[in-house]
Amino acid sequence: MARYTGPKCRLCRREGMKLFLKGLKCYTEKCPFTKRPFPPGQHGRTPRPKPSYYALQLREKQKLKRIYGMLEKQFKRFFKIAERKKGETGRILIQLLERRLDNVVFRACFAVSRNQARQIVRHGFVLVNGKKVDIPSYLVREGDKITLKEKENIRNMVKDNIKIITRERSVPNWLEVDFDKLEIKVLRLPEKEDTGLPIQEQLIVELYSK
Repeated sequence: MARYTGPKCRLCRREGMKLFLKGLKCYTEKCPFTKRPFPPGQHGRTPRPKPSYYALQLREKQKLKRIYGMLEKQFKRFFKIAERKKGETGRILIQLLERRLDNVVFRACFAVSRNQARQIVRHGFVLVNGKKVDIPSYLVREGDKITLKEKENIRNMVKDNIKIITRERSVPNWLEVDFDKLEIKVLRLPEKEDTGLPIQEQLIVELYSK
């Protein structure tokens, strides 16, 4: 599976916002974006002209793509799926991204970052309705029950994550999580408002509609 392997903190600085790609480090004073909240490179501090409308569209797409840890080909595939469904394409796109299994594991506070959540899924530690699913892009449905394999080391790691992560963020209300049994239940499909992401999804729709 193709994925970005370069320096993650540069992505936050390029997009001008925290994308929370480095787990708990993003919540501390050690976060590079906190120390240097300007674009990377030798011209990062240089004042730039007002961006064009195309540049604004591109930046919104890059933000969303990088938040969920996807490359262009996969992201565009999700957009085409959203485009074929009835309703507002931008909102449906965000809903599809939120329904990804790796994102659900992350939102449930089982992992410190989406990258770690992706590894947990890829290594086959996640069960959906009792069946092993090792595809991070698997889309959960309303009523699905997600659990972890009865493997002591992974369960202990997740419990340690929960103790730390729940101090920084909470579980969205479209998920129900039993931290003792390490079980997640999808109560309903997510909405854009549940994400808390400052994304103007309409700009992404306009970009791909050209």
